[in-house]
Amino acid sequence: MLEVKQVSKLYENDRGVHNIDFSMQRGEIVGFLGPNGAGKTTTMRMITGYLNPTRGQIWVDGLSMADNPKKARRKIGYLPETPPLYPEMTVQSYLQFIANLRDVPAREQKLRVGEAIDKLGLQGREKQIIRSLSKGYKQRLGLAQAILHQPDLLILDEPTSGLDPKQIIEIRQLIHELGENHTVLLSTHILPEINAICNRVLIINQGRVVLDERPEQLGRTMGETFEVSLEVKGPRERILTELRSLEAVSAVKEVGADASVPTEASTAVETDAVPQDADAAVRAAAESVKLLVTSADRSDIREALFFRLAEAGYPILEMKRESLSLEDIFLKLTTDEPTAPESSSEKEVDTDA
Repeated sequence: MLEVKQVSKLYENDRGVHNIDFSMQRGEIVGFLGPNGAGKTTTMRMITGYLNPTRGQIWVDGLSMADNPKKARRKIGYLPETPPLYPEMTVQSYLQFIANLRDVPAREQKLRVGEAIDKLGLQGREKQIIRSLSKGYKQRLGLAQAILHQPDLLILDEPTSGLDPKQIIEIRQLIHELGENHTVLLSTHILPEINAICNRVLIINQGRVVLDERPEQLGRTMGETFEVSLEVKGPRERILTELRSLEAVSAVKEVGADASVPTEASTAVETDAVPQDADAAVRAAAESVKLLVTSADRSDIREALFFRLAEAGYPILEMKRESLSLEDIFLKLTTDEPTAPESSSEKEVDTDA
């Protein structure tokens, strides 16, 4: 649906984007992340045809933005951070105006406007002046104008910026529903939105793509070890012994303890340690231990842990994979030292900046 091939937008001061390269398949919802000034908005404006790249090519559904800009733009719906609304118009008249701008056939305009109003929850506000709408309804109207001509690709720049929590939830749900029939590129600074909506993440920093991955694969891509936090009911020493005996486990650390418990037998805790009296045995059986278990080869060890502890008769009260959050990964990728600027021979002055 979208191909961005080695696209650059260079300015005299070296700001801009450099060799952006990614593609999107039909039906994907891709989160586009980056710190302020990273080049997100510049990239989206080039995709939508508002800016011409210094070099590189952009194709929308097989149409070159350079060679067939009008046809390519018809396949795109764009919602900038500030919706392009006319405050003195009514909702109905504004959408009618957009339908004319987008060359929607006259015989279909009434139907398309009605569908957009229904889909974006604007019923009952058709005659309302846009100026009097809440910010949430203005965002809905901005989305309505973006989908009115039934585009294949939606470009959304900070669609939930400035909304209250209730409005954010509503807009997220709308975007999720739109993703069923559209390919969506979503720029946002709200990282939980990526986990809630998107099935792929692009992170851009200093004008370059530094990560392109699915959310569930982020930890593996970052070289993260596979760790599991456990709470297990039963005697601490025996539980540690059971976990230590698994070849797939490299380390076991008791939560709150100062050091991990190694897997080597030389440091094994005695397996025949038993409580000295019946009351102590009852108390030990009723207690639980919290542990952090690390995989030996980054593989998923949860199933092995479950079966080993079930065999031993120790119930798992809680099991959760510990991984880097999207926030951690974002900070790690966007706080490195600046990359070297391009050589002077590659600099170009942008004439339409």
